[in-house]
Amino acid sequence: MTETTPGWLSSDELEMARARMPILYVEAVPVRVDDSGEVTSIGVLLRIGPDGTVSRTLVSGRVLHHERVRDALLRHLEKDLGPVALPRIPTSLQPFTVAEYFPTAGITPYHDPRQHAVSLAYIVPVTGDCRPRQDALDLVWFSPQEAASPAVQSEMPGGHGVLLKQALAHVGLTY
Repeated sequence: MTETTPGWLSSDELEMARARMPILYVEAVPVRVDDSGEVTSIGVLLRIGPDGTVSRTLVSGRVLHHERVRDALLRHLEKDLGPVALPRIPTSLQPFTVAEYFPTAGITPYHDPRQHAVSLAYIVPVTGDCRPRQDALDLVWFSPQEAASPAVQSEMPGGHGVLLKQALAHVGLTY
């Protein structure tokens, strides 16, 4: 089925664009915070990849043509966490890091065999009821220590484990 919303590329157009230029993405690390603003848990999605493998990942998706970064973040958070997740988009759109994904492994810690992508990464507190939608199987809330554990990190391919550890360090949690 072809998406008819303006800004979407057909599958063939997307493949051609991916082969020729970097694609802009946003990534969000959903967190729960206590009354003092301390991160108490991190939400990680469980997904099945196109090859049938099960892995853990973060909220992620493309920024559409003529779409604001803020709007792309909201769209992907709602798509992955559900309509009542109640994300609090940061007032400053400065990302905590910029992740550069390359189709060739080893250039950076981030790898995407489909494309060269540049991703703006944000930590987003959510206060509502999160119910994964679309291709996510589940959303699991981990303590910061659990999220940084080798067991969870090993289930996050393509550099998402590195990105998660960078998010934890950005909020002052190093393990």
